[in-house]
Amino acid sequence: MADAKPTILVTGGAGYIGSHAVLALQQAGYGVVVLDNLVYGHRELVEEVLKTELVIGDTGDRQLLSNLFASHDIAAVMHFAAYAYVGESVATPAKYYRNNVLGTLTLLEAMLEADIKTFVFSSTCATYGIPKTVPIPEDHPQHPINPYGATKLMVERILLDFDAAYNFRSVFFRYFNAAGADPLGRIGEDHNPETHLIPLVLQTALGRRSAVSVFGTDYPTPDGTCIRDYIHVSDLATAHVLGLEYLLKGGKTDVFNLGNGNGFSVKEVIETAQRVTGRSITVVEGDRRPGDPPALVGSGDKARTVLGWQPQYADLEQIITHAWNWHQRRHG
Repeated sequence: MADAKPTILVTGGAGYIGSHAVLALQQAGYGVVVLDNLVYGHRELVEEVLKTELVIGDTGDRQLLSNLFASHDIAAVMHFAAYAYVGESVATPAKYYRNNVLGTLTLLEAMLEADIKTFVFSSTCATYGIPKTVPIPEDHPQHPINPYGATKLMVERILLDFDAAYNFRSVFFRYFNAAGADPLGRIGEDHNPETHLIPLVLQTALGRRSAVSVFGTDYPTPDGTCIRDYIHVSDLATAHVLGLEYLLKGGKTDVFNLGNGNGFSVKEVIETAQRVTGRSITVVEGDRRPGDPPALVGSGDKARTVLGWQPQYADLEQIITHAWNWHQRRHG
């Protein structure tokens, strides 16, 4: 009989991407403990749907972390606990540096104390800033244009220093626009406030919003609207499990983009959503938002080559269909 797989701590595991990672870990046979402060997470998804242990607390609480590591046999940590609203990070940067940087540093120190040196980090394409080349490769210069991206880049640098000093190994995933929901509809996206395009479009289709705003129709793109790389959240979660297994087998600290390598415009997303839902979606066109690049598309080639990652749901219609099924179930 094969050895039982170890237990993984998932911080932010009650949130959108974290909860899908918990599901993927469970399906791969790992034990999971979730740490979440429930500021944005959903308790019932962890306790009633995922049925795994939930520790309510903060990554900045060193005593809680020490107690957690002392009372559980944790082999590695997957870290999703971060604030991720770009606009809010510009308005209140202190909140972002405290939570995203200091909270992560406190977690890393508690891990070192407990001799846990395997870490999977949820980073972001926002560390690149305005892209010079598209699709964006991992060695693209990193010049974030907002505090959110800056906090994630700072943690990446901390992790490189921890590797050099403590042999603390990590994988960081820079991902593009997470979208969709569990194909079976068990969990999905439910942010408050909601800022992501696909759920905003679907909320409009459900009648929960009167219209969806399009910011800028004069970009140098085929239809004048921004192009983004939408990646299915279940494919993201699978990549995190592969990254964990890569580290558990002795892999070195490394970074991977998670993108589909192709982008869809805002107009294409809205048109696809109208087709999937069979409902008309009212659009209000507005001015560009400062700092929005015309196109953000990531190359996922390295993750495919090194980790053997193979996205299963790269089709936009599939992504929106899964999200629509979830939104109807949650809010319909």
